[in-house]
Amino acid sequence: MLMIVDLNEVGAHVAGRTVRFGVYLPHITFHKGYRLQVRIIHERDQFVRGVEPKLFDLSWRNGSTLDLWETTVDLTAHADGNFGSEGRYLYRFQLLRNDRIVTFWFADPFARANGTGTLSSFDVRDAAAPFQWTDDAYRVPGVDEMVVYELHVGEFNETFDGVIAQLPYLRDLGVNVLELMPVSNVKEDVEWGYTPLGYFAPDERYGGADGFKRLVRACHEQGIAVIVDAVYAHAHPEFAYNLVYETSGEVNPMMGFFEGEFFQRPGVDYKKEFARDYFFAVNQYWLAEYHIDGFRYDYVPGMLDGPMGDGYAALVYRTYQHSRGIGRFATAQGYSAIIQCAEHLPDARGILRTTYTNTCWQNGLLDEASRQAVAGGARMSFAHQLDPELTGYPREFSNEGDVFPVAPFQYFESHDHSRFITRFGIEGLVDLLDQPYGDRSRFYKTQPYVIALYTAKGIPMLWHGQEFAENWSVPGWGLGRNLFGRNLHWEYFYDERGKALVRLYRIMGSLRRRHRALHARGSFFYYDDESHRRDGIIAYRRGEPGDEMMVILNFSDRDAEAWIEWPSSGEWRELIEDRDRVQVAQSGEWKPVRVASNYGAVYRRN
Repeated sequence: MLMIVDLNEVGAHVAGRTVRFGVYLPHITFHKGYRLQVRIIHERDQFVRGVEPKLFDLSWRNGSTLDLWETTVDLTAHADGNFGSEGRYLYRFQLLRNDRIVTFWFADPFARANGTGTLSSFDVRDAAAPFQWTDDAYRVPGVDEMVVYELHVGEFNETFDGVIAQLPYLRDLGVNVLELMPVSNVKEDVEWGYTPLGYFAPDERYGGADGFKRLVRACHEQGIAVIVDAVYAHAHPEFAYNLVYETSGEVNPMMGFFEGEFFQRPGVDYKKEFARDYFFAVNQYWLAEYHIDGFRYDYVPGMLDGPMGDGYAALVYRTYQHSRGIGRFATAQGYSAIIQCAEHLPDARGILRTTYTNTCWQNGLLDEASRQAVAGGARMSFAHQLDPELTGYPREFSNEGDVFPVAPFQYFESHDHSRFITRFGIEGLVDLLDQPYGDRSRFYKTQPYVIALYTAKGIPMLWHGQEFAENWSVPGWGLGRNLFGRNLHWEYFYDERGKALVRLYRIMGSLRRRHRALHARGSFFYYDDESHRRDGIIAYRRGEPGDEMMVILNFSDRDAEAWIEWPSSGEWRELIEDRDRVQVAQSGEWKPVRVASNYGAVYRRN
């Protein structure tokens, strides 16, 4: 498929002290009386009295498919203050028509770096060495081996370098995939990132392009994949392809409008070729420039127009085919292991069956865990969520010779919901938005859910801080959801409750990593025993014949006895606390085990 977007034409390209600018503005032409200017200032002069930005006119390239505007600036020819020196420069565009301002200020939609807010930037470096990657031998984990950790960089540890400092901690939790909430630039100081101003650059407040590259490199060195939230259904009202066309009245080549779940936003119209090519170019750029391992596509209903449509389905297909030429996605079976995760909650099963998507968000386990936590006991509706195939999820995607395994993310916490601990009671305090804090003294209630998460089929996902009982609430609607800072309470890690819970996460992370049975696909079923459920017990078997594990969960407030049919003879050793052994004389023998209240046990045959 022929691309109409050429990233070599657009953005700011620096060579020595010369910078070439280009931007596509379809339907904005010189013949209609339009003029486009770029204003540039050295960062060190930004707030210096008497030093004004330099103003340069761009030329419209007659006959260009996307109405390219371009110019080349020799910085040294306009020396003033720090202008012409090494360092960072800030720039913005201004659109005029018949000498009257149409769009006073808009950022470059192809900027590879940004200043704060709606400013684009570029760097002039006299001795700029290319970034040194070390991941030629790195391979992305398969869907069955993944353990995902979702985090917001600012709330987790402020910057990309802050995340690097915590990678050994994350590895101890069994994590081998980081899912980063949006890292592209936004306008507000506190923002989750779901109203992007631009798409090609990591936010400078987190460490910019260099900081993000350092993070990805460090992750790959520790065997951790990195995927980023791709917010391709909507944008900030001041995103260039919204603002310029709203102020000029010209036909918009990319944006439409949509009403989201929480508020209205400018939306992307994938019926338009420019929109399709723009976001495919974004994907290509992040895969090549930043070596990321995939995308978590936010709000897929805003992009989807059917399994053969021009929107989401076409984007993930093109991205998958492009990824086949990238070494870190190579597999022995011949398919690409690129991670393409859809947030399509209305039909998560369908998105895995019909598009080139190998993972997805789905709230089945979260919803059933919440219901069970409130009601108490053990519900079979919760138990069924631990095997996605029992609830209709496919094992693989197949289309025209492309075949690869698929699996949903499994979680009982995510950024979209209040913390799971709030389901077991709240403290007396409330925050400024009148949202309660969960009662951390009841952290032990979450323990059997943790064991279930790591031993279930599908892909376990943690939301940052759940491992030490972070207890924020999130409003059900409004700007307080994503414009309110919720930095992690790292002090919880050190208290009695946090230490006890982190210990369990570390044990379960180690078991998930070391034992193939816990990420196998076969021989998983429930012991549908009414007495078990009455006592708050759920028990199941994981793995393949000859390599099996027994999992027994106790969701009640008292120790319980569970009768288990053991699949093979020998000594079965309990792995979480390593205190119990069960001697089985012959396969199929029924023998009891005792399980502590609000806890669980995992047995494996020696």
